[in-house]
Amino acid sequence: MKLYSTRKFKTEKAGQDRISTVNSFMRHLSFQWSGKKSTERMQPRDFKMVMLFVLLGMCSQSAAQDGISLAIYTVTSKSLTVQWSKYSGASSYKITATPKNSPEPPAFAQFSENSVMGSVNSLAPNTIYIVAVEAMDNALNVLSTAEVEEVTAPEVPTIEQAYSKQSDSITVEFSATPGASSYVLRAESAAGEFSETPVSASPGTVLHLQPYTDYILSVMSVNSGGMSQPSLPVQVKTVVAAPELNSTSSSNSTILLTWDRVEHAVLYTLCIIMEGSDTRVKLNTTNTSVAFMDLEPGTTYCIKGNAWDPHSIPGEDFTVCQITRPPTPGLVQVMLTVDGSQHMAVHWETMHGADRYFALSTTGQNCSSSDSYCVISPLSCGQNHSITVTALNRAGPSGPSDPEDFLTFPCPPESIWVEEPVPGHCTVLWSKVPWVEYYKAFVKRDDGSEELCNTTSNTCNYHCQCGFTYFMNVFAYNRAGSSPPGHVLNYTTIPCCPEDVSISLVSTETLEITWSPVRGAEVYETKAAGASDLIHCNDTAPVCALSDLRCNSRYSVVVRPCSELRGCNNTCRPHTEETAPCTPEILSITQTNVSCVNISWSASNKEANYTVKVVGEMDSHTCHSTGTSCEVAHLACGSTYEVSAIACTSVGQSLASYTIPLETGPCCPQVLKVTQVTQAMTNVTWSEATGAQSYVTSLTSMRGDAKCHTLETHCLMGCITCGINYTTSLEAISSTGHKSECIYHGFSSSACCPSSVKLYRMTNNTIQVYWHSSGNLNNYTADLYGANSNYTCTPPPGGNSCRVSEIMCGDVYTVVVAPLSQDGTKIKFCPKRMYSVSCSGSNVGMVIYRGKRSAD
Repeated sequence: MKLYSTRKFKTEKAGQDRISTVNSFMRHLSFQWSGKKSTERMQPRDFKMVMLFVLLGMCSQSAAQDGISLAIYTVTSKSLTVQWSKYSGASSYKITATPKNSPEPPAFAQFSENSVMGSVNSLAPNTIYIVAVEAMDNALNVLSTAEVEEVTAPEVPTIEQAYSKQSDSITVEFSATPGASSYVLRAESAAGEFSETPVSASPGTVLHLQPYTDYILSVMSVNSGGMSQPSLPVQVKTVVAAPELNSTSSSNSTILLTWDRVEHAVLYTLCIIMEGSDTRVKLNTTNTSVAFMDLEPGTTYCIKGNAWDPHSIPGEDFTVCQITRPPTPGLVQVMLTVDGSQHMAVHWETMHGADRYFALSTTGQNCSSSDSYCVISPLSCGQNHSITVTALNRAGPSGPSDPEDFLTFPCPPESIWVEEPVPGHCTVLWSKVPWVEYYKAFVKRDDGSEELCNTTSNTCNYHCQCGFTYFMNVFAYNRAGSSPPGHVLNYTTIPCCPEDVSISLVSTETLEITWSPVRGAEVYETKAAGASDLIHCNDTAPVCALSDLRCNSRYSVVVRPCSELRGCNNTCRPHTEETAPCTPEILSITQTNVSCVNISWSASNKEANYTVKVVGEMDSHTCHSTGTSCEVAHLACGSTYEVSAIACTSVGQSLASYTIPLETGPCCPQVLKVTQVTQAMTNVTWSEATGAQSYVTSLTSMRGDAKCHTLETHCLMGCITCGINYTTSLEAISSTGHKSECIYHGFSSSACCPSSVKLYRMTNNTIQVYWHSSGNLNNYTADLYGANSNYTCTPPPGGNSCRVSEIMCGDVYTVVVAPLSQDGTKIKFCPKRMYSVSCSGSNVGMVIYRGKRSAD
């Protein structure tokens, strides 16, 4: 059945190229149905769903009004089913099928306004039709049309014959149908099993069926338009399945046949025939196993079997071929191979039907061949072989032949070893071997000398010297002859001890040991054993340096010659030697004063003298002690020294200790000067100091401190209180942080400048100068500087005013009142005030304050 095909169709309206979304979904759904088998017809529930989507599509199409659309839904030999889109305003739809190349009259059908699917019947098979749809109103006016071209399916074929020869297939012979490009065979069982098989022509076979099952078979013809209706059905039953025969041969004259019971089978027929023979033997049985007896050994038999159903119809047959096991080999012979090597050749008589032969010894050795002999290799000594031969083919092995015995020569001893209970006296021993009458032991030394020992026991004694290698081999003998060469044992005696050992101290912690080479030594192990350590070295040369010894220690030194096979000789005599004193370690350097340091160190040496060196760029110093500290004086300030220590005993001198850098504190400046710049600020200057990088200058008093940290040699310091005595100090600091405290003469700040300086007019051209003093009994001086004249007055000690007479009026004066220092000098940083002195007749008039001025 062809469910749906999309085709281009004509339309009277513009916009036919656009199809609504719902109609697209309808076509998609139709495609899904087209993927099903043709006989899986749409159920009523499925059809209702399709109609629902079609109606939704029609509503959408009505809104779009792009024109009616038409598509083929199904095709048969005499009918076409189409579907169309709903058109707005249509009250009915008319479907017309017109033959394209045939004089047959057209067929039509009319449907109501709610229909979107319909069929046109009574068509001719294998004919091309033009199918048209017309949407009409109530007056039968055509509102929109669409058409599509389609061919009907071919005629329905006729089944002529159907039969089953295999349990899983049925062959159908049918008549050919004009216009058919292929055919479909349909098979359906009562259990609902359904299949469709496409074939190109008659006859056709339906495969994959169930055995002994009734099937309804029909045939349909197919062309490009679709598929015809099924032919008249026929009923055929498949035959019963064939028994799956399993065959084995348990002996060379028997074949056992077994199979699983076949469903619906009431009887089994077996037919056996020997390969190369026309004689057949038939056997009917209801059992599921049969044994065929008295068969030819090594012969292939083919057995065909089939089952019969209750209606005495034979089922499918099955054939299996089985060979019987071969006969037992005879005339087995065993001998050595002709090349004289230790191989055993086994010969036998070949058997009919045998593919291979297998020879087995009681020792477990074996060989196999498709010929009449094989070789067992290698032979084992001291054994009595019993050989059997078995023939084999696909069915399995024959029975073993009669055993054949074969006796071999004796084995050599499996293990040889040497015991040396006393140096120089050796015994060679070996394990005993069965079937041996006596032994011969050969002992050969590496310089060529040789000894021979005949014995019935398993030991031989011989003299062995130190430093030699001995080679030993033992042969076993019996009536069959000598055993093969056995294991050759190498035994090496221990190397000899050196007698001329010489030990010397070549450095503080290194001993050099020398000796003459000795026989048998491959390497020398030198050990130095102290109180708590053990140092050793290995070397092939007769010299060794033990360089990781403990200082100031006594060692027992022994040289042991060693070989790879025997190890080391532990009987060599030890020698005693002492190492140099240990290197002292400087623990601390303490500067006790500017030019003196105390140096201390650790010492583990006994009875050692110590020398400490302090080396600088310009000078060097040394101190000696038997203890762990000493003092070095007269060091220069601001200098760098390197300090090291050495220990010395009667054995020798130690290495110098690690050098410790020593830096003395920087020197103090030779000159320091404090100059007061203002009433509250001083300038401190000093000379450069050796070794100093920065300076901290301090002025300390009961009223407060001032401090300055600088890299220069001067410092401007503020927050100074006037009229106070200060302690002056300086701290010189090196680049590494070493400090030196420097104390200088004290510094007294100048008296405080007076405040509230005022001028008062007096009689007789006189001006009175007043001020407030700091309270100390200081001497002051008052200066008046005018454009035309200058005046100075000095009060008595402790006074706070003085008078200037005969002053010139009509001028502006700068007034400065300053205290006098202890040496009588005038303080120059007190503030200045400006006054204007007017004239009043011949006397001084008004005195007007003009403001302050800073010091020049």
